[in-house]
Amino acid sequence: MISIRPLLAVAVAVLAALAVLLLNKRVKLRDAVSPVASIAMFAIVASMAPTVLAGGTVDLRLFEILPGIDFAFRVDALGMVFATVSSLLWIAASIYSIGYMRHLNEHAQTRFFACFATSLAAAAGGAFAANLFTLVIFYELLSLVTYPLVYHHEDEEGWAGSRKYLVYLMGASKSVLLAALALTYQIAGSLDFVPGGLLAGVNASAQLLTVVYFCYLFGFAKAAVMPMHAWLPAAMVAPTPVSALLHAVAVVKMGVFCVLRVVFHVFGVGLVGGLGLGIATAYVASFTILMASIYALTRDDLKARLAYSTVSQLSYVVLGAVLLSPVAMVGGIIHIAAHAFSKITLFFCAGSIYCASGKRNISDMAGIGRRLPWTMGAFFVGSLSMIGVPPAAGFISKWYLVLGSAEAGETPFLIVLLISSVLNAAYFLPVSYAAFFGTEAQESPPTVREIPMLTIPLVATAILSVAMGIFPDYFVALAERIVR
Repeated sequence: MISIRPLLAVAVAVLAALAVLLLNKRVKLRDAVSPVASIAMFAIVASMAPTVLAGGTVDLRLFEILPGIDFAFRVDALGMVFATVSSLLWIAASIYSIGYMRHLNEHAQTRFFACFATSLAAAAGGAFAANLFTLVIFYELLSLVTYPLVYHHEDEEGWAGSRKYLVYLMGASKSVLLAALALTYQIAGSLDFVPGGLLAGVNASAQLLTVVYFCYLFGFAKAAVMPMHAWLPAAMVAPTPVSALLHAVAVVKMGVFCVLRVVFHVFGVGLVGGLGLGIATAYVASFTILMASIYALTRDDLKARLAYSTVSQLSYVVLGAVLLSPVAMVGGIIHIAAHAFSKITLFFCAGSIYCASGKRNISDMAGIGRRLPWTMGAFFVGSLSMIGVPPAAGFISKWYLVLGSAEAGETPFLIVLLISSVLNAAYFLPVSYAAFFGTEAQESPPTVREIPMLTIPLVATAILSVAMGIFPDYFVALAERIVR
């Protein structure tokens, strides 16, 4: 199907950013723009779902750059997974951001909301990219427009964190990623995504293809595969709504989404397996899963613990894809959604705790669950999902990953998944236990209470996490379309 709707999804967010800038002096109208635009974007994305679920695609070719390179959109099953998650969660994030920024009376709110909207435009553009050229354009745009969000506080810590953020993301792309694009075009004469793999069957040496593959794996640094992960904890200097955006919705999901595009539609499952790249990547992903979990255990700052948890959880997606078992690949794909719903809930909770009490460190949160029962209840739900406890969404994706590891006959990776779930429990459950059963410090201010404009979105995303665990059919159907 040829349609303008993929472009409209991007345009809605761009127009929202422009409207925010134009309404700088009219605060209430400016703040209303993002929720309205997010609902409009989600409606556009949802309107394309029936076509994709039926096995079709929605295409739009805008113009040719070079022979074999177009600026074009194609909505397929993998793009629909990413677009559905990002557009749906933008609704909750936009409402939460208004409450957060107002409560703390943050400066530069117009810049914040404009960049926030533009980042969602970049995420939608990447989700619907028809080829590597279009994907990388939106990938780079996402790095640039989130940079002001990371340095938002404009203090020494903010500038340091944002520099590391930009160096890792832009440095990787301008070196190994551009090299991978150039080599791919030289080998294949095209950059289009092809079912079964653009490079499948090309006349190129195994050594060259291996180099290209790892250039993509580490060039797409937003996937945070170690050692390309340090930018992610550094970005925690940003306001909590930005952290939620970076770690749950747009930025990190763009990273693993790009890796999946490379595995499924640039190399293809057959070529990745034939070159032995799947097992090699699985070991890298497993190392990331375990080491990031150990780092998370050592962090007292709640946002830092969540950041290292994100590094670990992203590699579940990569691991599922490169195990090359159909069941494991389904698990990796649907973990994009499961992690998004759960992790945005956890970051929302961290922001709610900070706004209500000023507390950042877990060691200071004893007894806070009795003051903030909705917030800490949602945190507990998000934690259960990250651990993989039913009926939360994380159980579904981890179940597929465990079954897929067994199906592939890869016992070492099955053990990694089980150990990592134990580590997840070790760094998440003590937070909830201390919050509900710990002894509250006497000097804690008596005014600590729930903030409705923050509490409502985090409860909504917690419900979404459970809803996906009970009704996973939509994302499972899309994932099965991809791996057929």
